[in-house]
Amino acid sequence: MPPRSKVLALPPEVKAWLDQALIENNFSQYELLSSALAERGHSIGKSALHEYGQNFEGRLAALRTASEQAKAMVAAAPDDEGAVNEALMRLVQEHLFKLLMSEGGQIDLPKVAKAVAELGRASVVQKKWQAEVRERAETAANAVEKIAKKGGLTADTVAEMRREILGVAK
Repeated sequence: MPPRSKVLALPPEVKAWLDQALIENNFSQYELLSSALAERGHSIGKSALHEYGQNFEGRLAALRTASEQAKAMVAAAPDDEGAVNEALMRLVQEHLFKLLMSEGGQIDLPKVAKAVAELGRASVVQKKWQAEVRERAETAANAVEKIAKKGGLTADTVAEMRREILGVAK
């Protein structure tokens, strides 16, 4: 097994500084960063910094891409019902289950248990939110129906308005 990365062993405040410096320097100037770390009492070569920087840059790029795609998806298909969030929770559940069932992998059971518990809480909150949205839509539809009937609208017009509010297909 290769030795643990010196970068990952840095104190949190120094690692946070390094991460920020990598971003600000556009993932370059590794010799300067190595010298700056040496001044702070940490001897890490430019090659080790470059390896860490490439990995960090890749993760950052993947995160940016995922964020941009998520924004585009939300803009293209607004999700008032929370279906995307529910699908993501199911995907995470599936991956956690596969992880638990894999025979060869070493797992940190307390971390997995915590993830499952948090996922369960998120699912409960999601269902509660969906119920609240449905209830508010039903209340709004009832109010509009009363107003529309008083205004002399036809039954078909009232029914169409109700379907639009509730998002029900004809």
